[in-house]
Amino acid sequence: MSATPVDLLVTGGAVLTADDADTYLPDGAVAIRAGRITAIGAASDLARQYTPAHTIDATDCLVLPGLVNAHSHLAMNLFRGRADDVDLQTFLERLVAAESAVLTADVVASAVRLAAAESIRAGVTSAMDMYWFPEAGLAAADAAGFRLVTGPTFMDVPGPPDGLDFAERLRRAPRFLRDGGARCVTPHSTYTLDPDQLLEVAALAREHGALLHIHAAENPAEVETVHARHGRRPVELLHHLGLLGPETLLAHAVDLTDHEIDLIAASGAGVAHCPVSNLKLASGIARVPELLAAGVPVGLGSDGAVSANALELFTPMRTAAVLHRVGAGADATAVGARAAVRMATVEGARAVGIGGLTGSLELGKAADLIVLDLNRPHLTPRHDPWSMLAYAAGPGDVRDTVIDGRVVMRDRRLLTIDEGAAVKELDALAAALPNPSDRPKRYPS
Repeated sequence: MSATPVDLLVTGGAVLTADDADTYLPDGAVAIRAGRITAIGAASDLARQYTPAHTIDATDCLVLPGLVNAHSHLAMNLFRGRADDVDLQTFLERLVAAESAVLTADVVASAVRLAAAESIRAGVTSAMDMYWFPEAGLAAADAAGFRLVTGPTFMDVPGPPDGLDFAERLRRAPRFLRDGGARCVTPHSTYTLDPDQLLEVAALAREHGALLHIHAAENPAEVETVHARHGRRPVELLHHLGLLGPETLLAHAVDLTDHEIDLIAASGAGVAHCPVSNLKLASGIARVPELLAAGVPVGLGSDGAVSANALELFTPMRTAAVLHRVGAGADATAVGARAAVRMATVEGARAVGIGGLTGSLELGKAADLIVLDLNRPHLTPRHDPWSMLAYAAGPGDVRDTVIDGRVVMRDRRLLTIDEGAAVKELDALAAALPNPSDRPKRYPS
């Protein structure tokens, strides 16, 4: 019986699928055809069954799903290092002033190009992005072969970078959702949009079957501001307005009451947990063990590179695995390695609304996978793949990255982005930024 042709065979290494059974194959292989996974199994079996046009030899490597960044502002890499060691409100004041001064569609495209390079190098194959000029960001990501989930962004602040008021932005949004590849609608928060605006944005999302992604309860100051203004905490307000549901993803969700956790769980909404950004900005520690226990889909996010300083997910994964063991009722089993890895892969994909497409290595899903080089001192010995990923591995261990069956990085060489040119381009843009000591515009409070 003749072997079946496939486009790519990744073979010879251990395969961690992150499927519902947490299937792990010590000597496995993945066959890929037309961008989809067509077979997963023992390396010897797939070698007999398939004839590949191309092969990735994963000997001494671990093959796993590409990581899913559940909350990012990719083009903020332009401002990396410009707002460190401050609280959230000061951070936002500085950032909004810089954004208003320099952002254009071309600037965002350049920044996203380098952000895609950084992400691909770190094994991130998909990202949920909320930022200005999302059409430009999506085009840059597509050109790099990087999966970006984004859409119309709404943030009613003075002097927005795109020069559009809320009404005009709302008028333009349907075309992007209908024809431009947008998959979500991203209202910034309950403190930069009023209830009537939030209702209009939610109606837009429902009309187009798009995910609604919004910051919520990032820190106590935000909660106090929203409660003082509307008589309800952010999650309570979203529930009251009918904005919580299975097509809603809440970014951060740090400051939650028991009642709000129940509201999120009952609605089917997901949460993007950004532990590194939350710690750096002193926003607090999200109640992730309680969210997981309530059945809430929780993914991992980097947040922007201006707050977390990096777009990789290994540090958030490790942080999430250990952070929730401290404090009252300390529990060494809270969250843990397996849950953290799943938050960075399949659970993150589910939270972002693309769980049917990616996040795990399963038949018919998009061939989004990464190959980690295990022949490294800090990854030896290899007792448990989940623990190794959560507690020892880092972005520098990623050797190969495949997105939609396309090899976008091989042997640590990027194949779809001119990395050197992208670095020089962003450096030139950064050199033209206004002096960080310039008085910032007051951020809405």
